[in-house]
Amino acid sequence: SRDCLSTQFSGEPTSYTRFSIARQTDGDNSHVEMNLAADEEEGGEVGRPEHLHASMPPPRRNGKNLCFVIMAAALLLLIGFLIGYLSYRGRMQRVNRCLDGSGNCEMTPTASYFSDDGMEEEEVSGPRILYWPQLRNMLSSKLSTARLEANLRQREGKNSFEAGKTEDESTASHIHDQFTSFRLDDVWNDEHYVRLQDKGSSRNQVFIVEDSQEELESPDAYVAYSKSGTVTGKPVYVNYGRKEDFQEIRNLGVSMNGTIIIFRAGEITLAEKVANARKEGAVGVLMYPGSSKDRRADSYVPFAHAHLGTGDPFTPGFPSFNHTQFPPVESSGLPQIPVQTISREAAARLFGKMDGETCLKEWTADIMGCKVTVSSRSKMTVKLTVNNVVVDRKILNIFGVIKGFEEPDRYIVLGAQRDSWGPGAAKAGVGTAILLELAHVISDMVKNDDYKPRRSIIFASWSAGEYGAVGATEWLEGYSTTLHAKAFTYINLDTAVLGSKDIKISASPLLYSLLETIMKRVKDPANDLGYLDSRVGSDWIKKVVPLDLDNAAFPFLAYSGIPVVSFGFYDKGDEYAFLGTTEDTLANLKRKTVNLYPLMRTAAEVAGQIALRMTHDHELFLDLDRYSDELLSLQEKLGHFSGNVKELGLTLNWLYYARGDFSRAAEALRRDIENSDKENRLVRRALNDRMMKVEYDFLSPYLSPKDAPFRHIFFGRGSHTLKSLLENLEHLAANKTSVDVNEVKEQMALATWTIKGAANALVGDIWNTDNEI
Repeated sequence: SRDCLSTQFSGEPTSYTRFSIARQTDGDNSHVEMNLAADEEEGGEVGRPEHLHASMPPPRRNGKNLCFVIMAAALLLLIGFLIGYLSYRGRMQRVNRCLDGSGNCEMTPTASYFSDDGMEEEEVSGPRILYWPQLRNMLSSKLSTARLEANLRQREGKNSFEAGKTEDESTASHIHDQFTSFRLDDVWNDEHYVRLQDKGSSRNQVFIVEDSQEELESPDAYVAYSKSGTVTGKPVYVNYGRKEDFQEIRNLGVSMNGTIIIFRAGEITLAEKVANARKEGAVGVLMYPGSSKDRRADSYVPFAHAHLGTGDPFTPGFPSFNHTQFPPVESSGLPQIPVQTISREAAARLFGKMDGETCLKEWTADIMGCKVTVSSRSKMTVKLTVNNVVVDRKILNIFGVIKGFEEPDRYIVLGAQRDSWGPGAAKAGVGTAILLELAHVISDMVKNDDYKPRRSIIFASWSAGEYGAVGATEWLEGYSTTLHAKAFTYINLDTAVLGSKDIKISASPLLYSLLETIMKRVKDPANDLGYLDSRVGSDWIKKVVPLDLDNAAFPFLAYSGIPVVSFGFYDKGDEYAFLGTTEDTLANLKRKTVNLYPLMRTAAEVAGQIALRMTHDHELFLDLDRYSDELLSLQEKLGHFSGNVKELGLTLNWLYYARGDFSRAAEALRRDIENSDKENRLVRRALNDRMMKVEYDFLSPYLSPKDAPFRHIFFGRGSHTLKSLLENLEHLAANKTSVDVNEVKEQMALATWTIKGAANALVGDIWNTDNEI
């Protein structure tokens, strides 16, 4: 046999021959090696014991025939290998995911066919494989309105769930026990020691002062983080307190310095209203609830907070763990002026005492006798006394996790606020009930129905949400160095049902396509034959509501750079009037909404489908092209100011180049994903990580998280945002002298390089970077 190849090819005998079979898998070659070993001894014969030489004659061999046998065996082995490989690939790579909601979607098994070292495992009989349509239907069949109702009724008969107090801690213990009973893989709690504000020993008071002093109202409710003290000033009504509303007052020639500003709730947060009033020199602020068809709500006063930010304002940028050395600093978002909420009845009486100019028609807010201010001859003033006190409290965040079977260190987070100043049926009860139901159902699917999520699912119950997402923000601050690289989505369950007629959506553009797909497959509780997509319409993206500071998802997106979604039902133009009041009860919520529990179930199904789809698929369902669309829309808006920018000796071309770089990088990543081996764990993980980082890369790297925590250029707060750049360009077009040119230059530079940095990160390797700029 040692002369076989020599005999066939008239060459020298060869003891080692390699046949290379190229497989185009991530650029590597796989080899099949055949070793034709020769006897080491000259003239020796392979496989024959030495003691047999004398008793047995050497066998007669036909070298040519043996060589043919060996080559045929090798060829058959090769053919068998290729047939098996192609069959396996065809079985695993079935139909790609659909985006049209037709149901012919990705049929990717939830179980892996690979071992931890990336090698193929032998298929053996075992748990059944669940495909996405099966998983979606299983979730829908398991969700229970009866359990949702039972969870929500846990808050009945209790007046308050203030953060860090008895009822809040009791609810935390209940949720911990529930998570444990659901057999989640791990259940734990985080303790935070925070500084909150509570009402003082005596109630806050509002007086009308003319020749004598008359009490307008002395509410039990208060505004957290208001400055304590007494102030007096003329009243001025500024509608919603937006910048354009203040401009209307300036156009009327009304001075606001030293005044007490009156607002109605809505459009922007109270904290933003107060910040705008402070810039105008106001000494105090009053706010009354917006219009409602429920007249019973006219006498109720809502609780609120006035911190222009999230988290503990006395440890800005730092986690409030017990062992933290707190720096002697305060958040710049604290209002520094007294703030108080009043009822609509009190606001009507106050307007009745004012004798100045009548309000603009669109400012009246259904209150008769609305006035902008008092006349120049009037001696009337308003006196505001706030007695709030700062308190130190321990709060608990409760967590449970279902660990992923392939990538346990990558996770989606579902969260709900637990605390409330009043009964909080809508504010905290609905979200907490949905959180518990989803934890119960998904855990049951894993334990009893063979679902094996690739990635982990974390369920979080937050405390101190009423004070500005304090619990959630402190958690983000505590793990800021790792969360953005591990958490790929946050689903906010708060206030999921405030009405029944309309749908409110706030989300990162990365999740628009997933939401659209899911709404095509979730039935509308108000229409048995219809789906949610028919209710929101084809142009629903234009109606997406920007996240505000009062939404617990805001710090996840704007501070940590994690994609978020917040979904719920409400009645546009007829808001739930008892939110944040002592009358936010189950009875009032049921009176307001039609089919409360079916609506809760539908909201749970949307959130559950997002969580399952993001932990089931090989590829994270994050649509990069949506941010390309957002940047293209930005370019169109900027184009209106190109002439004004040129007059300053500047150009918008660099921003346009950065936008182009991002779009090309997104397209290149999409091609990489389409051409990749979806069964190669390492490749798939690397591609998913690149998609995960897109949101984080829109956080401006040129700002300190301590000084400017909300660094997202699309959704953050501050002069670094694209919204602020557009506002300055609008002012530039209106009045060149009203804008700081150097500030505009800096804004354009920071925006350009942040977008360019996001494009570079999306590309991956440095040598693939588009260096057009």
